[in-house]
Amino acid sequence: MSDLRELYQQVILDHQKKPRNFRVLEGADRHAEGFNPLCGDKISLFVKMNNGVIQEVGFQGAGCAISTASASMMTERVKGKTPAEAESLFKTFQDLVTSDPHQKVDAPELGKLEVFAGVREFPVRVKCATLPWHTLRAALKGDEKPVTTE
Repeated sequence: MSDLRELYQQVILDHQKKPRNFRVLEGADRHAEGFNPLCGDKISLFVKMNNGVIQEVGFQGAGCAISTASASMMTERVKGKTPAEAESLFKTFQDLVTSDPHQKVDAPELGKLEVFAGVREFPVRVKCATLPWHTLRAALKGDEKPVTTE
């Protein structure tokens, strides 16, 4: 179990140090802002749709390792997905991070995002992990109000 926890930490730290898709996305047709007042995480999320599919997604902001890694990994995972598929991934991710810490994780559709199963042991960090997902959801719905985790 400690080897697995160490691997999870390495993946999260890698995405925190070198976040993928960390940029303002030129030509984005969807945008949303998110804020976690508990931790101070802030995210601006940009989405470019093409024929009902997420073609590109980028983000900028400042936050803890968990929120930055979650945003980085989420942007990789939702490219090429429809909004309905992204919503399904969001629900699976949210179920993962809010489930019983002793429950076995089985969410292959999340891919590498399964590393966030460790967040279940720290309930205060769940909002850090889910902020990018709530912000993506708002962007896809065209919701102009900033997203908050409170």
